[in-house]
Amino acid sequence: MNEPNNNPQIIRGPDGTPQYVVLPYDEYMESRERPDDEVTLPLEVVKLSLLEKWGLVRAWREHLGLTQGEVARRMGVAQPTYAGFEQPGRILRYSTRSRIARALGVEPEQLKDE
Repeated sequence: MNEPNNNPQIIRGPDGTPQYVVLPYDEYMESRERPDDEVTLPLEVVKLSLLEKWGLVRAWREHLGLTQGEVARRMGVAQPTYAGFEQPGRILRYSTRSRIARALGVEPEQLKDE
């Protein structure tokens, strides 16, 4: 029996460009996002985002009463690195949103600004 491979496998087309990715089922299930119609946000987070012109990452952090340093510590990154995630207009990869969401105790879809 083969050892499990936790690394995604890339299947390339005839010209060498990536066509498909094969990854462990658990990782696939973790990476799936819910449809937008299933995502809810507290009114206070929406107000902070709209009135203060903050992205959802900062609006959630402020709503929860956390400092950038505290969230950065929970994520295992430096505070300046975390501060970059809060920049207005910054579009975060799903994996980054997932890490921030875990640190804040929310769902990754609740941090999706775009």
